[in-house]
Amino acid sequence: MDINVSLNKLKVVKSVVRQPGFEKIEFDSRKVGAGDMFVAIVGTASDGHDFIETAIGSGAKMIVCEKMPEKLHDDVSYIQVESSSEALGILASDYYGNPSSKLKLVGVTGTNGKTTIAGTLYNLTRKLGYKVGLFSTVKVIVDTEVIPATHTTPDQLQLNKYLAQMVDCGCDYCFMEVSSHSVVQNRIAGLNFAGGIFTNITHDHLDFHKTFAEYIKAKQGFFNLLPANAFAITNIDDRNGEIMYQNSKAKKYTYSLLSAADFKAKVVEDGFEGMQLDINGDEVWVNFIGRFNAYNLLAIYGTAMLLGFEKMEVLRTLSELHPVDGRFEIIRSKEGVTAIVDYAHTPDALQNVISTINDIRCGSGTLITVVGCGGNRDKTKAAEMSDKVILTSDNPRNEEPEDILDDMQKGVEPQWKNKVLRITSREEAIRTACMLAKKGDIILVAGKGHETYQEIKGVRHHFDDKEILNNAFNN
Repeated sequence: MDINVSLNKLKVVKSVVRQPGFEKIEFDSRKVGAGDMFVAIVGTASDGHDFIETAIGSGAKMIVCEKMPEKLHDDVSYIQVESSSEALGILASDYYGNPSSKLKLVGVTGTNGKTTIAGTLYNLTRKLGYKVGLFSTVKVIVDTEVIPATHTTPDQLQLNKYLAQMVDCGCDYCFMEVSSHSVVQNRIAGLNFAGGIFTNITHDHLDFHKTFAEYIKAKQGFFNLLPANAFAITNIDDRNGEIMYQNSKAKKYTYSLLSAADFKAKVVEDGFEGMQLDINGDEVWVNFIGRFNAYNLLAIYGTAMLLGFEKMEVLRTLSELHPVDGRFEIIRSKEGVTAIVDYAHTPDALQNVISTINDIRCGSGTLITVVGCGGNRDKTKAAEMSDKVILTSDNPRNEEPEDILDDMQKGVEPQWKNKVLRITSREEAIRTACMLAKKGDIILVAGKGHETYQEIKGVRHHFDDKEILNNAFNN
């Protein structure tokens, strides 16, 4: 890597480069070794500038920072930039040989649907015969190697390291969930995207962004990064859909269930086994359920068309695919009870799932919803559309579970209180729902989906909604 080439890409305020070379890039001072570059990032919990001397003591020979230290060492190079986090993305990309430009990288952003769209695009493209990479909330996949994910979007170094591995093993495409946090924190800086997808936006992550306007601005930031030769496809049925890409240089496309659009669909038939869709005049049966999944599949279809895949092959393959893990996943008991496990953890996502169930169910079956709320997050949830509701814990994190449940109960309107139970233990809540359910009833267990842990007081404990359900049904 030629540091002088990279310097031309950075927003440099001042530089003192005494030697052009370095061993590797680090932004964690604890990982710095002899001859390394240390990038001082201003984080939410700590400021990397406070650890510049520590990094130099560990052998760092090049410092990238936003504020020049008072003391400059004669044998150390210093590069002052406007944004260290943005510089880290550009430097990491250059260090790994700009891997995102050697495959077609497509980003998916929005409040709900990111995991389903990215994961299904990965499965679709693999079935079409290509090697593919995936960055999702659940996992990172390098062709076929699965790596558990710790963040929706990894940090700049990890991203480019994995992208380089994808290129090395021959991947042609990569699909990435792009979180609003990652845009604000410049984790996607320096990446070359072939396309971007917008799903929808509702009030979420306001603990981080503080206002809805800032949340929208973060999502817009992704589309503003897209180059002119990329595509941007947006859901125009969302009232902020066209706002998302209004300043983007990318070629703009739309998808819709309600309006005229480049990619238009309607739900012909819907049931718990799947649904019949009409997409741009072609009918296809899919193993997905609900209007929210019709939107997801339409975004997937539109993206596949924009990537140049053959239409009938795409439709045939879509008919063979199944939902990703923990998204409207159905488990049935011998007694005729249907349980649905879904990741829905925002008020809008929960309403979508419950609306879908209510649209499909017939007869006198009761809908029992088990729902929790994660700690350190927005608590405005509601499940008034169910027949019975059991309030419980998701991931309390550092909050007291009882305090979370107190807040949830306060949010229940008086006319619904008589059908709401409160059970702090999530396992006990699920087992209670199974005991209450009779033949023909439906249990929705929402909030965790694919997650196989509960985070309590900073410690993750094994916990799987599907395991609890299966054990309860079998016993």
